[in-house]
Amino acid sequence: MLTIDWSFDEAARAPIHQDEMLSILKTVLAHDGVCRPCFVSVSIVDDDAMRSANATWRGIDAPTDVISLECEHPDDPGLAADEPCELGDILLAPAHIERQSADFGTTPSDEFRIMLVHGMLHLLGYDHLDEKEAGLMESAENEILMQIETDAPALTVEFTRHDEDGEDA
Repeated sequence: MLTIDWSFDEAARAPIHQDEMLSILKTVLAHDGVCRPCFVSVSIVDDDAMRSANATWRGIDAPTDVISLECEHPDDPGLAADEPCELGDILLAPAHIERQSADFGTTPSDEFRIMLVHGMLHLLGYDHLDEKEAGLMESAENEILMQIETDAPALTVEFTRHDEDGEDA
């Protein structure tokens, strides 16, 4: 079971329907074998709100595509077996995602799907700080993206590591 607290900025429009977003998040949980009830907050924000969140949480004064703020992990030993897990928050900036989709050769909708999967995997503890972690996350993303029906023939992900200023590392 997955419960989502949705938030949509008036100036931000997601390129896919809320029902599809829910389906994608459930697919990520199923891929990772998460069976316990979970709560997630998903916010669709404009570039200004994302810039502010990025400055607050990452110390980078620029908009970005997705930010994930992890709360609890489904395997936390402090959670009782029947206790729901508060995974955390995912913030997505559709305008930023649309601009970067051209750079990656994807559609805005497909890039949004990729970023939603990416954000949810971060809440489940995946990261891409080093090559080994990036490889594990990339593999999980690609497996999940193959499960998701899209208009594109195939979505795949490759990571480029960035330093703290957002420059290619």
